[in-house]
Amino acid sequence: MNELNSLYDLIGGETALRALVNRFYDLMDSSPEAKDVRALHAKSLGQAREKLFMFLSGWSGGPSLYIEKYGHPRLRQRHMPFSIGDIERDQWLWCMNRALDESEILPAVKEHLKIRFTEVANFMRNKLET
Repeated sequence: MNELNSLYDLIGGETALRALVNRFYDLMDSSPEAKDVRALHAKSLGQAREKLFMFLSGWSGGPSLYIEKYGHPRLRQRHMPFSIGDIERDQWLWCMNRALDESEILPAVKEHLKIRFTEVANFMRNKLET
């Protein structure tokens, strides 16, 4: 990846990031493959869409919209009320990877994002699996 540009820039800035987040939630909302992770969300995905967009903006080196509005993300703490195991992680990643694959983002950037999103999704697990 190009070290002169932020990940945010390499994704394509606000427009491309918002399109990625919207496609991610469209897939979650309409795909049987995501039914368990979808059930963890409110009926309307509007707030989730906006919060993920805001978080990813700052996370990727763009404007720190989430921190400016809500403070430190504390991702794991904020996700603790939700039971997240391997199934939910895998379904979240299925939606994100498919949204990435359908995007216009450069292949090397997509692969980098898939690795990073997998790391974060693994960290979010909080349900004991037997």
